[in-house]
Amino acid sequence: MALQVWMVGEDGEDLKNHKELLPLSKLQEIGVLYWHLDPKRPESEEELAKIRKDRGYNYMDHLNICPGKLADFEEKLKNFFTEHKHADEEIRYSLEGGGYFDVRDKDDKWVRIWIKEGDIIVLPAGIYHRFTLDAANQVKLMKLFLGEPVWTVHNRPQEDHPVWQEYVKRLTDDNAGGLAGAPWTSLLLANGKKRIGRSSRASCGRTTRLMYAFLSNMAYCTAAAVFGFLLTCTVFVGCNA
Repeated sequence: MALQVWMVGEDGEDLKNHKELLPLSKLQEIGVLYWHLDPKRPESEEELAKIRKDRGYNYMDHLNICPGKLADFEEKLKNFFTEHKHADEEIRYSLEGGGYFDVRDKDDKWVRIWIKEGDIIVLPAGIYHRFTLDAANQVKLMKLFLGEPVWTVHNRPQEDHPVWQEYVKRLTDDNAGGLAGAPWTSLLLANGKKRIGRSSRASCGRTTRLMYAFLSNMAYCTAAAVFGFLLTCTVFVGCNA
């Protein structure tokens, strides 16, 4: 079954009875990426490996969210459903079960994304979101990261955080065409592949070296891909101005 997306209320309770389904282009508008693989097919391993290589996801672990498997289950589920954001992308691949990711749209309304077995989604850095389980009350997720995982939660309000401000700017900048515009993407690629050498990598610091590795390993570059590393991009461009 295709990924299902619809609007929900603040309390999230209108939703198991939903729904006027939205087109998947709604996700594109707010920078959310989506793929579907079949975890039971051997061919999916190759497809997953390509996604990881293209986007530079070189770290992986698993999370099993269900009673009896996750310590302090009720408390953690409550925390997951508290509106928050991260300074990095959130990448989740559902291996079993399902759940709801709610994300804020341009009008600060909740968009619900029902992920099920085989769904992969990427939430951009800075987007406010929350998560809860569906009626099955269980999901096994693969978590992907670029580099060593740094998982800092910023509960709302965090409107002064630079990643949030940049996220809003990208959504509302008509001249740049929102996230799809990303006029600095080509600049980053040019700098990453032409101008960075050993000495400049060393002088720019760890975050810049991670960004360089990320760009160098990508087969293609998208706005959403670079967007998850906005803070690193700032350092990156500054070091190569």
